[in-house]
Amino acid sequence: MPTLLIVHHTPSPNCQALLEAAVSGATAPGIEGVRVERRAALSAGASDVLAADACLLGTPANLGYMSGALKHFFDQVYYPCLDETRGRPFGCYVHGGNDVTGAVRGIEAITTGLGWRRAADVVTTTGEPGKADIEACWELGATLAAGLME
Repeated sequence: MPTLLIVHHTPSPNCQALLEAAVSGATAPGIEGVRVERRAALSAGASDVLAADACLLGTPANLGYMSGALKHFFDQVYYPCLDETRGRPFGCYVHGGNDVTGAVRGIEAITTGLGWRRAADVVTTTGEPGKADIEACWELGATLAAGLME
């Protein structure tokens, strides 16, 4: 069964709302035959990535960059997954107080190095997520999971 791995750092209610929306989309009725695994960024490892068929990443933007937790995840998985996961579809959402540009740029640089393929537009939001932000994260989860349906 194909697996969507959701790796997230969720330190705030705003990030929690985005995560829940992404999970809801990935597990929506009509998405069948796809396993959804959730891992906190500090506990996810190379074995999780190698066992997955796609990755959905979620992070706050901290001081102009992705969270240290998501960066730690990438540091742990980069070389063990480098050759085995080329072409891996991924998507991501980033929440920030006022600017998420640096965080998105960092994620894009690392995933480009890994050879991963962006399968959906990046969802970015600042401040309290509104209805459109929640819907965008739902669509992100649904798009990645639907792409794995056989």
